[in-house]
Amino acid sequence: MRKFSDKQGVAALTLGAIGVVYGDIGTSPLYTMKEIFGPATGIPLDAAHLIGAVSVIFWGLMMIVTLKYVVLILRASNRGEGGIMALTALAAHAAGKTPGRRTALLLTGVLGAALFYGDSVITPAISVLSAVEGLEVVAPRLKAYVLPISIAVLVGLFVVQRHGTGVVGKLFGPVIVLWFGVLAVTGVLQIMQQPAILAALNPWNALAFLHAQGWHLFVAIGAIVLAFTGVEALYADMGHFGKRPIQLAWMGLVLPALALNYMGQGALLMRDPSALENPFYRLFPQAWLVPAVMLATCATVIASQAVISGAYSMTRQAIQLGLLPRMQVHYTSAREAGQIYMPQVNWILLVAVLLAVLGFGSSSALAAAYGIAVTMTMLITTVLTFFVVRHGWGYPLPLALAATGVFLALDGVLVVACSLKFWQGGWFPLVLGVAIFILMATWKRGRELLIESIRNDDPELLPFITGLVKDNIHQIPRTAVYAVANPDTVPQALLHNLKHNQVIHERNLILTVVFHEVPWIPFEQRVQVTPLAPGFWRVVVNYGFKNTPDIPQALELCRGQGLALNLFEISYFLSRETVVPTPGAGMAHWREALFAAMSRNAGSVVGFMRLPNNCVIELGTRVQI
Repeated sequence: MRKFSDKQGVAALTLGAIGVVYGDIGTSPLYTMKEIFGPATGIPLDAAHLIGAVSVIFWGLMMIVTLKYVVLILRASNRGEGGIMALTALAAHAAGKTPGRRTALLLTGVLGAALFYGDSVITPAISVLSAVEGLEVVAPRLKAYVLPISIAVLVGLFVVQRHGTGVVGKLFGPVIVLWFGVLAVTGVLQIMQQPAILAALNPWNALAFLHAQGWHLFVAIGAIVLAFTGVEALYADMGHFGKRPIQLAWMGLVLPALALNYMGQGALLMRDPSALENPFYRLFPQAWLVPAVMLATCATVIASQAVISGAYSMTRQAIQLGLLPRMQVHYTSAREAGQIYMPQVNWILLVAVLLAVLGFGSSSALAAAYGIAVTMTMLITTVLTFFVVRHGWGYPLPLALAATGVFLALDGVLVVACSLKFWQGGWFPLVLGVAIFILMATWKRGRELLIESIRNDDPELLPFITGLVKDNIHQIPRTAVYAVANPDTVPQALLHNLKHNQVIHERNLILTVVFHEVPWIPFEQRVQVTPLAPGFWRVVVNYGFKNTPDIPQALELCRGQGLALNLFEISYFLSRETVVPTPGAGMAHWREALFAAMSRNAGSVVGFMRLPNNCVIELGTRVQI
């Protein structure tokens, strides 16, 4: 019975993985073949080049997706979690023996995370546009409606985010399974009419195609790479579904369906070169075009939803790793902590996506912008994986180089190929990524300078509270919790409380919240309680970057370490720092001003830490950096 239950669980997770993980790469057939043989590449549309191009796609899916991600990178689990943040933490922990190397690895991972946001903008724009462009095949006069309909779909998608995806999320798996089934069936029908396309399964045809291109090779690969976009989701969503279901979904359904559809489009173009105007929709009979457009639109909305949810998750992890200021987080499900909605991220993404749609105007124009951010993230993933293989798993250097060297070379070629499209639109996601990298690096360095300034200016904690106890300061009932970033100096809120009220509480907790570079911290390791002086305790609360902070819940755990607290008798004293940029050491003045602006607009710690609103006293202080 247990074995049957386990199989049911794996089947459910596999269905879920198909709906969330593979939506992006699964909608690539909408536009990839059209771009490979479009006017921008100049590749002749004949049987030899069609077989060669499809062969490169097939073996690219085998090498990049199957061998690199499904076989190798899914092994690089950070306590069951995946994604660029988890991999960065894993690599930094394994290989960061010196501060310089650790900083370099962390900055490399932060750049990869920043580039993810560029992909988060392009994916919804190109996916939805390419689906709605099917209306032009249904009736050319509908071309004028493609842009307005695409904008309406995208606006609707972002507007409904605040309601969560709990209900419609259950449909994601079945809809995408239907989508892949349609990809496979339409592909097979075309292959049956032109079986010569099966020669694409021979890797020599891929090599011959690439060799024949000469230096034009990079232009061709810049278009072919569109077939691999979305591959990072395999690793990023490992924590949600597990390694096994993601592998089963890829090998059992997604890879065969994609391979068959690309070969089907190749077979169609061999028979009818005029189908290049939109080879995907020309796979369907005229009577099936409208249902095909509707299904494709649903599939692209699901793919976009996965990317948007990924942006929320990435942002929350970045906040908890100290890379971004606090932002408002709404939990849209009472049962699933991972289902969140972040209003600021949502509306910034929507504006960026609409700018991309209006600025580029078509999926073909957006294809030029697509790829460079994705391939740079893929390259960074490979670099970080090398350090995990070499230092985390302890493999000898030659073996570590053999395991990652080929993929590093492949990723390098993809990055160079996409870089050729920089002025045609590749700059757009790159500029977005670099801007977010600057924000992340500035916030992290600014917080370091802020804590250093507080450490230098504020009195040392232990002698101060020892003196307070000796001075018999008037005590009042209840418990005071002072949240501090630096646990060794006196909290500003405590100083202000003494100055203005001239009292202390019977019990005083100096609370420090620490976010570790691991995904999860279990409850038994959540709190550490240290007595400091009569009436004073230091409490350290530990979270992983995927844990949901909840201070009242954490304080209940203090009972197990001998500190019983009544949560209804606690007052939370918070210090809110106003950052004052000053000339001199630290950061460049413009970065200090940027940090000060980010600090002013940071979300409230009350909501972020789930503190009860009616028990919080916030006291301000000015800090120079």
